Amino acid sequence: MKGDLTKGNESRKILFFALPMLLGNVFQQMYNVVDTIIVGKYIGKEALAAVGASFPVIFVLVSLLIGFSTGITILISQYFGARQYDNVHRAITTLFAFLMGSALLLGAAGYYFSDQIFHLIRLPQEVIPQASAYFRVYCAGMIFMFGFNATSAILRGIGDSKTPLYFLMLSTLANILLDIFFVVGLDMGVRGAALATVISQGGVFIGAVLYLNKNHEIISFRLKRWTFDPGILWQGMKIGLPSGLQHSFVALGMMALFRIVNDFGTDTIAAYSAAVRIDSFASMPAMSLSAALSTFVGQNLGAQKPQRVRKGLQATLKIALITSVFISLVVIIFGKELMAVFTSDPNVIRIGASYLLIVGAFYVVFSFMFVIQAVLKGAGDTIAGMVISLFSLWVLRVPVAYLLSREPMGLHEQGIWWGIPLSWIMALLATYIYYKTGRWKRKVVLNTQNQ
Repeated sequence: MKGDLTKGNESRKILFFALPMLLGNVFQQMYNVVDTIIVGKYIGKEALAAVGASFPVIFVLVSLLIGFSTGITILISQYFGARQYDNVHRAITTLFAFLMGSALLLGAAGYYFSDQIFHLIRLPQEVIPQASAYFRVYCAGMIFMFGFNATSAILRGIGDSKTPLYFLMLSTLANILLDIFFVVGLDMGVRGAALATVISQGGVFIGAVLYLNKNHEIISFRLKRWTFDPGILWQGMKIGLPSGLQHSFVALGMMALFRIVNDFGTDTIAAYSAAVRIDSFASMPAMSLSAALSTFVGQNLGAQKPQRVRKGLQATLKIALITSVFISLVVIIFGKELMAVFTSDPNVIRIGASYLLIVGAFYVVFSFMFVIQAVLKGAGDTIAGMVISLFSLWVLRVPVAYLLSREPMGLHEQGIWWGIPLSWIMALLATYIYYKTGRWKRKVVLNTQNQ
């Protein structure tokens, strides 16, 4: 059956499953990157800082639900691997109903409290009005972002990583055209950039629902076929809540890091905002491979084929090594040129290039950390990843970034940058040690249900 990862060459299966997700992630990030480029080039560095400051806040709002989606996706992949298609459909409709209701509540909360949030993270006063304007429009369209991300997660759970890619390509093209129209043509400022994103996401979400209702063999969003299963919801929460808490505390850590960055002024905020966009592209191969391996692990454990899990991990680590080394070289060598895509301000370019030089040298560490954690998540063991992430972020990254950037160390913004790879190194060591204990093997969902 299409999407079956329980048979065939492990390297080939994982690579060809990951590639559409990688391309999809590229197009997904293009939403943010196009906004950042057009805002930085046509409005100014204050607007660039405003858009950059919005993304950690958005991540805080959606992170808990991202983790919950992870839990349901793991259930879907294991049910699919075990050929329990009725449970697959119940899990899909339960996930979708829960996320849609949550998106409405979070969008309303973010819209209402936007000014207070940006004051809380000590964003410079001159940046807050534009940051709040961008963020409010984004919150108004949050249901579209949740809707499409939910359909993408569902499709990945059953092994279909191509369909989301096609819709993302259309949506990204629409976003680019609308960005130019609203920001450059109509001079709508940051509101125009956010509106372009909302409209393009809304269009692709509606298109995806119509397409899946007509063509997909398992997924259907017709209301008469919906089943809300409290048992599956609870099972998904048990798996996904640790991951959701992990995402939430990571997001709060990003806000804490941004608060440290904010103390160094608008140039540093703008540089960090642009460099993080480049960083997000650089990390996508590792994240796509991780997502592919997680589904691979879920399906094979559901199909009672644990020997393929070890082979899948080895194959994925080899691919991650090659891709991360190549990306590191590109980012380190062409850091200034990459920054110049977003801004022409020489000081902003200089600060951003220093970030890319320091952080870019450690992408292989980040990749290995993500790939090994994917095995744990695919088995349903999300608590270990949560504990490791919280420790590396709150005990290492944020305190180290603060201490290195202040006197007596006095590394300024470079001290913030060094906190990131140091936390990756410790997280990788902790993740590998836990993986070797084998405790994650006891967490397989179907085993706990005696199936």
